[in-house]
Parts: sequence; structure tokens; C-alpha cells
Amino acid sequence: MTERWGMVIDLNRCVGCQTCTAACKHHNDTAPGVQWRRVLDIERGTFPDVQRVFLVVGCQHCAEPPCVPVCPTGATKQRADGLVTMDYDTCLGCGYCAVACPYQARTIAHEKEWYYGQETVQEKHVAHDDRVGVAQKCNFCEDKLDDAKARGLTPGVDLEVTPACSASCIAQAIHFGDFNDSESNVSQLIRNNANFQMHEELGTDPQIRYVYEAAGIAGRDDEDPEGEAEGPLSGELQTLWDYRAAMNFTLGGFGSGFAVIAYLMHLLGALPETTLTYFYAAAAAIMGVGLFFVFLEIARKLRFALVILRPQSSWMTREVYAVAVFFPAVLADLIWPQGALHLVVALSAAGFLYSQGRILQAGTGIPAWRVPAMPQMLVATGLFEGVALAALAMALFPADAPFTAWVPAAGLVLAVLNAALWWRYRGAARARGIGPQARRELARIGPALHLVGHALPIGLFLVAFIADGAAPWLGLGLGIGGAAALVGGALWKFTVITRASYSQGFALPRMPQRGSGARAAPVRFEAP
Repeated sequence: MTERWGMVIDLNRCVGCQTCTAACKHHNDTAPGVQWRRVLDIERGTFPDVQRVFLVVGCQHCAEPPCVPVCPTGATKQRADGLVTMDYDTCLGCGYCAVACPYQARTIAHEKEWYYGQETVQEKHVAHDDRVGVAQKCNFCEDKLDDAKARGLTPGVDLEVTPACSASCIAQAIHFGDFNDSESNVSQLIRNNANFQMHEELGTDPQIRYVYEAAGIAGRDDEDPEGEAEGPLSGELQTLWDYRAAMNFTLGGFGSGFAVIAYLMHLLGALPETTLTYFYAAAAAIMGVGLFFVFLEIARKLRFALVILRPQSSWMTREVYAVAVFFPAVLADLIWPQGALHLVVALSAAGFLYSQGRILQAGTGIPAWRVPAMPQMLVATGLFEGVALAALAMALFPADAPFTAWVPAAGLVLAVLNAALWWRYRGAARARGIGPQARRELARIGPALHLVGHALPIGLFLVAFIADGAAPWLGLGLGIGGAAALVGGALWKFTVITRASYSQGFALPRMPQRGSGARAAPVRFEAP
């Protein structure tokens, strides 16, 4: 039977000495600021009822790892024994696995750094140039596990083939072994002791389990729920997907939505074929700029072509496939316009827009992204932005894009739909696990988004629809309404991607009963 390697961490035993962190850095030669194994120092209560607990965290080597399917190149893999590993030679450094991880277990070091400002002899000897600009993480010291099989030794029993953090733990708080072996040390520990998995509700089935009860002493509920206050458990604001990613989602939505709306206008007889191909070219230019920003974000740019390797699971790869159809189809349609090409352009643009929604939703490690409504929001916003660009075109180029009541009517419907989707997203934010820091950012832009991005377009599109092209100032109203819709779409995308993108953080649902006052462990022995 294939092994299923994992850890059991005893919260009663950990003393916070950080020996596991030091041992991990020594064995894996990690760079300054990179820690594959961390120990969080958590304090609870108010004097005299206080408690201090140390929580060991790192890659959980999930049975259902969200980082594996999102990787567009296949650099993140899962072995038969459950280990989630990295192939540094095929990683792009796009950061998708990092935002998909709910355990903040991945790091990308974009530059070489030295512990003392310049390279030492030791650092030169153990340098890992292949790790620069790519994602890196704990691998349960896979070299030791592979060596154990070759030597006939047992990880978790024989220390020389046990992961460095477990082998070095001075309090024997970190236990390593095979969960598929019912008689292994880790299997017996979870069978005989109350334990929990971190973020079990996400369905990742992490293979690190935490024991929180001691002999004769039951644990207690954590009275300071994860994510409700800033502290060691709170998620940090992710910075790997910054304004460049936001530009891609913004301009990508503009361009793809514009192409879809232009095709629908053509089908309804509101847009001549020549103008349709020009609109397609404009949409391609907008999308191209957005994709250029994504290219800037990739650390290993020369490996960009590898993004096509995971179409079976990665929405980023599928987005690239849509792009690969869209741009040649736009060019062909400019040279040789015909109905079949019009349809191919529109369908590939729609596929690109939908892929963007699924890309963001698959960022499981960011609660503000992984909500079920995220694809609906991005698609609805993209279509609204497409209508907005059509309205701007009618305002600026009335000879080529004559007025049609269809555009303000569609704008009205989509403005109301987008307002409703945002209202529902905000209202369900707490229930969906979006933390207080992210909710504050969402609340901050709420009034401006509803006024500029929803109410103003509704009012101006309604007037344009009623006037039906008769008023001389109609073009100005359409232009302002379209511009306001674009500003609103850009506002919420930039906020969600760069300012509300706090990571999942850590969870400690149960704690040992130890401390002082009401948190003190009960007396187990009577005085003689």
C-alpha cells in the first residue's frame, strides 16, 4: 500500500523554541525571509485569565490541494504518497498557487538576498539559483523520504530520514509518519487523541493534524475566533497579484465584454459589418494591453509558453487557449470578414471573460475571491463594460456607430444586475468567511461604486432610452454614462484584487487547557 505521509502536532508540547524553523532553514538552505516552517506565538485572554499557545504552520500537503489544479504549467504536483512538490524548472512565478493556498505556505523570492549583505562561502556552496523567481514551499524533506525507501528505513522512526522539523523538535511536539499505516505513530495519535485539521471546512483534507488535549485534561474552544481580530492568526494582504493583475482583469473585462456586445449589436442589425470588425480590433487592443500587464507580473518571463500545459484543470491555461483563438480570429476577420469569423471572435471573447471569473474564484486562499458569485460578477461587469464602450463609441463616432435604443436598454438591465450582485456580495461577505480587514475595504468603496458605477449610468441610460435618439445632447449623456460604468468596474476590481485580498489566515478552533486563572489546567494530583 502506498504511504500517505503526514504530521501530528501536539499543541500541549510545543514550547515555541523555533528549533524546527532553524532546522528547516538549515536542511533546505532557504534564503533570508523565507520560512517553510513557522511557529506562531498566540496569546489569549485578559489578566489573570490568560493563555499562550504556539502553533506550528506550513504546507499541509492536502489530500485535495487547491494549489495543484490552478498551476498552468504543472510545476506544482502531487506525488502518489500525497506530497505536494514543486518543479522549479517549469514554474513561471505567476503566484497562482500562492493565492490558491489557504495556509500561506508559499513564497516567491524575486531577487537573491544574503544574510550578511554579501554572499558568504557557505551561501555560495548551497546556493539554489533555481528557486529565484519561482514558488517554493515545504516538501516534507522529500529527499529524506526518498532516501528512506532506498535504505529500508522508516520516516518518523529513524531520525536521519525524518523531516528536519520533526527530527529536531526538542519537545517531541512534531510527529511524522504514514497515515495509511494504522499502526504508525501518527495513526495511533489521531486515533487516541482529540484532534483537528486547519480549515477543514474548505475540503482540502490537510495532512497535518493538531492534538489539543493532554492526559486527563480536555481542551477548550478558542474564544477569539480566527479572522475577527488582527494578530498572529489574521491573514496578511497578498502582494503577489498587484496592480498588474488588476489591470489584466480590468482591461480584459473591457475588451472581451466589448467584443461580445459588438457581436450582439451586429446580430440585431444595429452595427454594420465594417464597424463590427473595427470594434473587434479595438477590443483586441484593449485585451492585449491587459495581457501585457500579466506578462510583466510573471517572474520567469522566458517560460511563458509553458502556460499551455494544464488545460485539464487550470483556468489560467484555458484563458490562454481562448486568447490563442481570439487574436488570430480578429485578424482574419479584418482581412476577410464573414459571419463564421464574427461568431468565433465573440465566442472566444466570451470564453476569455468566463475564464477570468473562474481564475479569480479559484484563488481559494483569498476569501474575497473564492465566493461562488465571483464568476457571475466578473461576467456581468464585463458585459456592462462592453455596453459602456459601445455607448462611448456612439457618442464619439455617431456616423460609424449610429444610435440604437438597444444599447441604453442593455445598459439599464446590466447596471441593475451589477448593483444587485455587489449588494449580495457585500451582504454575504461575513458568512462567506471574508475577514474584517477585507470587509472594511469593500465597505469603503460601496457609496462611490453605487453612485458612479450604478446610479449614474442607470439615470443617463434611462434618459437616452426614453429620448430614443431625438435629443441633441444624447451623445454627451451616453458618453458620460459609459465612462461612469467603466470607472465603477475598474474601482471594484482594483479594490477586490489589491486591497481586499487578505489571505485566509490561520485557524485555532480548539486550544489546550493551560494558562492561568480560568484558563489554567485543572489540578491532577492531590497534595499529600
